[in-house]
Amino acid sequence: MPRVIDVIEAPNQGPKDMVVRVPEYGAGDFRLGSQVIVRESQTSVFFRDGKALDTFGPGRHTITTANLPILSGLLGLLTGGKDIFTAEVYFVNRIDFLDNKWGTPEPIALRDPDLGLARLRAFGSYSMAVEDPQMFVAKIVGTQGMYQTSQIQNFLRGIIISKLTDVLGESKKGLFDLPAMFDEIGAAVRVKVMDDFKLLGVQVKQFIIESISPTEETQQAIDKRAAMGAVGAQSFVEYQTGMAIGDIGKGAAQGGGGGLTEAGVGMGAGVGMGAAMAGAIGQAMAQSSQPRQAAPAAAAPPSNPTTPAEVQALLDNLDTRLANGELSEATYNKLYEKWEGRLKDMGG
Repeated sequence: MPRVIDVIEAPNQGPKDMVVRVPEYGAGDFRLGSQVIVRESQTSVFFRDGKALDTFGPGRHTITTANLPILSGLLGLLTGGKDIFTAEVYFVNRIDFLDNKWGTPEPIALRDPDLGLARLRAFGSYSMAVEDPQMFVAKIVGTQGMYQTSQIQNFLRGIIISKLTDVLGESKKGLFDLPAMFDEIGAAVRVKVMDDFKLLGVQVKQFIIESISPTEETQQAIDKRAAMGAVGAQSFVEYQTGMAIGDIGKGAAQGGGGGLTEAGVGMGAGVGMGAAMAGAIGQAMAQSSQPRQAAPAAAAPPSNPTTPAEVQALLDNLDTRLANGELSEATYNKLYEKWEGRLKDMGG
């Protein structure tokens, strides 16, 4: 003989309980004529075979075929004189659930115009209420198999993180731009979340972003970039090279024996050498990044040379001017032939 539940209620549903199940495990046995007591902030939903069926609002109700039309139609309660049926009843809390926390369990990877790639963590809060209890039970309990508050919150949190990732990717903003955009990002995420939550019978009332911060690895990249700016390095390679040479100089100066110290180089000299080498490499790299300029022209020889040395200087000057593009090859050949003949006449 099944144990029939004659009074169906959830008197101990607390402000943090989204759903209370009656009975807690398995299906319950109910009869026509049983009493359903629904508190002011509750809606009860009868559930059977994976479907959310008839509902009761606040008040005291007596179960009849009139107020359970869908369930009685499915079970054929009036045939054979049977008035007992099995089902589950979910009491859905209709209050506003405030200060629900959300956060990123794993960092979000974001393309960043300054850092290339940034990995971010974010957290905040939101408030919500169950707008359609029958749909809520059908989608959350029937489809997802969840009715405990922690399970439901984890499921909703997954939707929020997915939409936040979409919004951050679509914004194409860098990490340093995000703190000034929390309100805009929060509004955009709320709009996207509302559509998905509505399909679950849930209404989002408020959505807040409290923090978007870099992971430890990304913070290290930010610190290195700031250090590059402080020392005037133009690239990360230049910065690393200067730091490495500086470390070599420090190590040589601080060494207990051997190396530069053994050769008579003191601490000040070792550090100075490291700084000097770093400066020299930085200067060379800076120069290499600038357009090359033509070498300065050699001092012009006399226009009318009278000695072999002066004629040879003029010939060398012709070579330089040809290399610099100051003379055409035809002019060069003509002048070179002339002064080379003059040099031979002088016995040079």
